[in-house]
Amino acid sequence: MIIMTLLLRDLNTIIRTILILFILIDASNSQVSFSKCLNGPSSSKIPTPSPHFTIRAGRSINEPALIDETMREDDIEQICIIGSGNWGSAIATILGRSAARLPFCNDEVRMWVFEEEVSLPSEESNDVPAKKANLSDVINSRHENIKYLPGVKLPTNVKAIPDLKEACLNATLLVFVLPHQFLPKLMPIIRASVHPSRCRGVSLIKGLGFDKRTKLPVLISQSISIGIGDGFHCGVLMGANVANEVAMGRMCESTLACDYGNDEVNERTRQIFDERLNFRVARIGDVAGAEACGALKNVIALGAGFIDGLKLGGNTKAALLRVGLLEMAKFCKIFFEGVESGTFMESCGMADLITSCYGGRNRKCAEVFAKLRLQDGSSDTFDPEECNRLWSKIENDMLNGQKLQGTPACKEVYLLLESRGLLESFPLLRTIYEVAFLGNGVASITEGIAVKDQPIAHVWNIDCFKTMNIQGC
Repeated sequence: MIIMTLLLRDLNTIIRTILILFILIDASNSQVSFSKCLNGPSSSKIPTPSPHFTIRAGRSINEPALIDETMREDDIEQICIIGSGNWGSAIATILGRSAARLPFCNDEVRMWVFEEEVSLPSEESNDVPAKKANLSDVINSRHENIKYLPGVKLPTNVKAIPDLKEACLNATLLVFVLPHQFLPKLMPIIRASVHPSRCRGVSLIKGLGFDKRTKLPVLISQSISIGIGDGFHCGVLMGANVANEVAMGRMCESTLACDYGNDEVNERTRQIFDERLNFRVARIGDVAGAEACGALKNVIALGAGFIDGLKLGGNTKAALLRVGLLEMAKFCKIFFEGVESGTFMESCGMADLITSCYGGRNRKCAEVFAKLRLQDGSSDTFDPEECNRLWSKIENDMLNGQKLQGTPACKEVYLLLESRGLLESFPLLRTIYEVAFLGNGVASITEGIAVKDQPIAHVWNIDCFKTMNIQGC
């Protein structure tokens, strides 16, 4: 009996050991199979999640989705980029590669180009007049936007189209990247041309609109949704993304804020923008917070340019960044519903603010503005009309047809805060405007970097603003 008991005990041990080995072997084979699926033989289309993948409960928002090889023709995405400036051409490099790689995308990416005549680079002597050509023809023949993104090759599947109706025909994903002032007159054509039931949008426009009647800020993405109508949903892509660096393939990250009411569509949209090696995209649901940060950081960047023009150094700029981020958060919490505190720690928040205050056109032009005002050795006040003329001259001289985003946003934010009696609650935003457009001394920028006794935690809590009793917010 004792011997039998020992044999049975050993037999149970052996069986458990065999079962464990089977489990380990099965897991290993599954892992190898999945690895082959993701990293198998190269082809023109690398297998990636299709529109029919399943979102597993508890899966990270950026974890690759499961692959489903089935594909219906009416599930294919047609991407259209509305705008072809510096940032529009840069994002076209990402979207072109994604469309060629992802099985649920049509290879061709259409890019609407506001047609203009450009001078072709001359390979002969400077005495020979430069030849002229339409920008769309140059992009399609040379695969380069020689005016707004010179020196960077665009993917050959990116097609420049000057006819907006043709560019938007049956599009399922619209990527808006142009000055928002041009949107209203384009909306009727876009609305009549896109796919009637499957189209959605992503705005890369960094600005805010303002309702003249209510005197409240309006999200550009919201204006787009209303303009197209029929339940159209528009998200935003915001982040620390200097266009030239993105185009050159330097690693960066970005934030896609969207909620199209379908996890599969949300994830598919993220994958279209995402490149794991050099353009890493995280998705959040806070569209309002992400978009407002994208507009406000350009205003703060003007202040950073003033500091650079004064040669005040890194400590002063760090203080401006800290106060600027707090005022951005306060503004968002007051004027927009559902803004999440975590949004300010995403690429669209703190990271975008940092890169804009050290690079980018708004900081650069503001530095020149400060230097020109100080070139006579004086920091006295300036005539407001002269301020506007100086900004226009700087924009024309430095941006090659592109537009500043920080200056119009600065005006709109100031007028909004003034109409609500809130200027004293935003000393930095107020001071930036006063230097930029009222002609106050450039050196007064430091007066806006206010240190408060109030705990910083209060800024992140919307409850502390309820006592302000802001009607209509």
